[in-house]
Amino acid sequence: MSANPFILAADNSPALLPLLRENPAVAAQQDEHGYSLIHAAASYNHLDLLRALIQEFKVDVNLRDEDEETALFVVETVDAAKVLVEELGAELMIKGSDGYNARQRIAEEGEFPEVAEYLRLKEAEQARDLPNGVNGETIQDSSDVPPLPEGLNISVSTISPTEDNEDEVDPEFRRRIEELAQRGDFHSEEGQAALRQLVQDAIADENLTGRNVRPRQD
Repeated sequence: MSANPFILAADNSPALLPLLRENPAVAAQQDEHGYSLIHAAASYNHLDLLRALIQEFKVDVNLRDEDEETALFVVETVDAAKVLVEELGAELMIKGSDGYNARQRIAEEGEFPEVAEYLRLKEAEQARDLPNGVNGETIQDSSDVPPLPEGLNISVSTISPTEDNEDEVDPEFRRRIEELAQRGDFHSEEGQAALRQLVQDAIADENLTGRNVRPRQD
């Protein structure tokens, strides 16, 4: 009987790499649940095997299982997360079928808080390098939220009026949006719905303020 490559990967067996070099297609093989060798290598913290699978055998670092989860979802150490993210280019914001990304899933399970914290910091770092970051969080798709009220500019560090609007931003609005951007569920449906509602409230308030309401003349 031929050796099971998933067991070899879990055990970090020295027999695995020669097997893969004889039959490179096995490197990207997935079982009936979409579980792959890179999921196994990441989960069991076999970092050299993980590097070999991605760099030598060109397996997609973002290969997904039946739950749409990548190897980043199953890491149990910061070292494995670092190799995936910083060396191999794993994407942070991929979401599984339940709507959570790797950081959110790991944080919810609560078993590896140091990994969740590392991923949170990497998300914040990534957001600072992107034009649509909000207080260290990233809006992945501009279609997720409505347009901001005219004259308002939301950036990583401040909420301020644009040059076309000299009025100060309402302090309550500033406070609410800064609190919202700090929430751990900012990218969830609930967080995005709260952001939409907040922006819609601001638009409604602005429209009421700017509307010239006069008594009807007979």
